[in-house]
Amino acid sequence: MAHRIADSLADKGPHFHRAGTELHHLELGPGPALEAEWQAAGLTLPDLPAMRSYRLDRIRRQLTRQGYDGIILMDPMNIRYATDTTNMQIWVMHNASRYAWVGADGSVIVWEFYDCDFMSGHNPHVDEVRPAVGFTYFLAGPRYEEKARRWSDELVEVIGEHCGAGARIAIDQCQYLPYRYLEEAGVTLGSGQEVMELARLIKGPDEILAMRCAVHACQAAMADMLAAFRPGMTERELWALLHAGNIRRAGEWIETQILASGPRTNPWMQEASSRVIESGDLVGYDTDLVGAYGMMVDISRTWIAGDVPPTPAQASVFDLALEQILRNGELLRPGTEFRDLTHKAWTPPIEDYRHYCVLYHGVGQCDEYPEICFPEHWDDLGFDGELEPGMVLTCEAYVGARDGSGEGVKLEEQFLVTDSGQEKLSTFPIGLTV
Repeated sequence: MAHRIADSLADKGPHFHRAGTELHHLELGPGPALEAEWQAAGLTLPDLPAMRSYRLDRIRRQLTRQGYDGIILMDPMNIRYATDTTNMQIWVMHNASRYAWVGADGSVIVWEFYDCDFMSGHNPHVDEVRPAVGFTYFLAGPRYEEKARRWSDELVEVIGEHCGAGARIAIDQCQYLPYRYLEEAGVTLGSGQEVMELARLIKGPDEILAMRCAVHACQAAMADMLAAFRPGMTERELWALLHAGNIRRAGEWIETQILASGPRTNPWMQEASSRVIESGDLVGYDTDLVGAYGMMVDISRTWIAGDVPPTPAQASVFDLALEQILRNGELLRPGTEFRDLTHKAWTPPIEDYRHYCVLYHGVGQCDEYPEICFPEHWDDLGFDGELEPGMVLTCEAYVGARDGSGEGVKLEEQFLVTDSGQEKLSTFPIGLTV
């Protein structure tokens, strides 16, 4: 059925066909200069067709394992995973104007934003592209109920065609009305987020190659930051260099704005501001970066501003954060249970120091399952599971005096779980002065 897209693009003229093939941004790729830089660093470029096949196979295996006949995807991160198609990724996170279907029977359909069916022209796995029906109030106004009904009627037809009567369908996220209309039509619905998180859990060989390229690009952007880092610049001026370096190196966006200096480093989670960085300040940040090939690089560093040595208090909290990263990274081994990650991880005394919200979390296209909580939260938040080869997790540390005296330090590294242990994917130097 892949010919349907090609026929559609051809019908609209050669310029439309080129937009979906040779001029498509994913076909153009990172570009020869960046690819040469990665190859010179000893990196191998991912085989994107193989990665697309791997991801669809992961989804279909989960659908079969969990007893679903298909899945409706509204989350743009899940759509990207299933189809390797993008369109205004941040915008569609809050405007439901793009969605997809993956059937256990092998079918793949993308409903695309107005006149954008060429966005899937590069991927032969996508059988068909249809115009999306927007049912949010922004897109539909007071006709939102009518549009939600039209949306659900079309999905019911697709389900009937590919699954037959009595279908059990997963859906990852959806507003109330279209969800209700599907149920009223007799569709049994289940958790698509569970399907997709478990599908995305084990990274394939080409996903790991893509992530290595993304890590290299992120660390080059961090080097840009470090080269320009000086007292007298604002936090936003420093933070802007990471954004610029990410986009320059085929990245996509940054999920947060977490960079803070001096007294703003304790408590943690302050967003980058107009504060002027002063000599002797600690400056910490968290990349939270969706980089090359749509792969996330989530690492943190804390530096001291100016050509000055750290104070004893600064050195002390840094040493504690570094010890936490080094000791807890060693626990990331195949077969380790999530409960053991929680209860065997080391942290400075929680009565004396604030800590981060989690000890570890998965990472792939963004923050992903699992999230590993602290021991004091196990009864409320903990869950069972174990590490497997191919999982990628970050190891987190934040240390700041609980009484608010002095600054705080944020560190984070990204690890691949291997057959025999772990590999630290992030290699940027770690230290207050680097």
